Amino acid sequence: MYSFNHSVTTNAYGGFWSQIYASILQANSILEGIARVEQAGGATGFDSYKGQALTARAMMHFDLVRLYGKAYDDDKKSFGVPYVTTTLQFNAQPLRSTVEENYAQMLTDLKAAAPLLPKARTDGYINYYANLALQARVYLYMKDYVNALNAAEEVINNSKSLYSLYTNSNWVASWKTRFASESILLLGVMPNENDLLAGAPGMYLRRKGHGNSNALGQFMASDYYLDRLKEDATDVRCGILAADETSASRMGAVYKYSGSTTLQGEDGKSSSSTAVDIKVIRLSEVYLIAAEAALPANRAKAAQYLNEIRKRAPALAPATESTVSLDMILAERSKELIAEGHRFFDMIRLNRDITFNDEFGGLTIPSRPTTINRTFNKTRLPIPQDEINANPGLKAQQNEGY
Repeated sequence: MYSFNHSVTTNAYGGFWSQIYASILQANSILEGIARVEQAGGATGFDSYKGQALTARAMMHFDLVRLYGKAYDDDKKSFGVPYVTTTLQFNAQPLRSTVEENYAQMLTDLKAAAPLLPKARTDGYINYYANLALQARVYLYMKDYVNALNAAEEVINNSKSLYSLYTNSNWVASWKTRFASESILLLGVMPNENDLLAGAPGMYLRRKGHGNSNALGQFMASDYYLDRLKEDATDVRCGILAADETSASRMGAVYKYSGSTTLQGEDGKSSSSTAVDIKVIRLSEVYLIAAEAALPANRAKAAQYLNEIRKRAPALAPATESTVSLDMILAERSKELIAEGHRFFDMIRLNRDITFNDEFGGLTIPSRPTTINRTFNKTRLPIPQDEINANPGLKAQQNEGY
């Protein structure tokens, strides 16, 4: 996938499509089961479960449309994905809705879910503030900055008794802390469950062979990222980096999902450095959403929210109303959210170029240009051939270039 050497039949990564839709089926089954019980006059008290299922359904469709559809402001009338709101028969053949319809239904689900959810910490589950944070993220992708800011500020202002930003002194340690103070939405890897082992994010991100022969060493932070981080040598976020494959001095391996650079794992699960909770939405992201959303209309507020995260590089001058910029906010998102699944999608949604500088040691990647942007068709995955075989109507809706 990194080399963009995928096709309809080879390296199609169809698991994204099939596994996410399998999980959407579970969410719809829950919702329909609750509806049957309620209509029969049975037990009550299912509000939180309904709210979680609706929020999860929206989140999964959001990920699908990011993978298979164009950016919202690129061509919102183009094909998104089938938005499935009912359990389907085995022979159902739903077709792709538009990107615009996908986003509209996401917001319908999220807004229906929000009042059903508790305004309390529910670590490992979805609560009201996780829903609002996801709304903020969705609105940001739509460039609906007013609603993105409103949702982000509700989280920031009204959840202070539940969530707080990491201090500089505890930022590094937060990655080995169970249910840390910024974790608004996480996938909990519980101590009594089998953890992900070789499939854990930490195993892909750490140095080859570190702590386990299954650590493949397939990730190295880019020079661009390291240059941004080196703007301040005292940036606390340097503490989750360690030497990568290229040398003992290039600190390009990421240890967020190993607990620490010494593989301490997570509190209560220290026997395994791969059983680390997966942070889906952190409070720091919400502050960065607020900064970006505020920028067009209120630069002072944008600087204020940005500085709450920028202070993690204490030697850097704070942003001001006159100096704050989208580039500055994007750089901070890069530094703060590395390996959490944002940078590629940030560049696509904002129509920025992605330039690779990885052709060293004889490596060449002929399957993609050195610089790409969202006009490069392979930034969207193909509908896998197996899905087209099962649902022939998708053939006419295949993504361009496949």
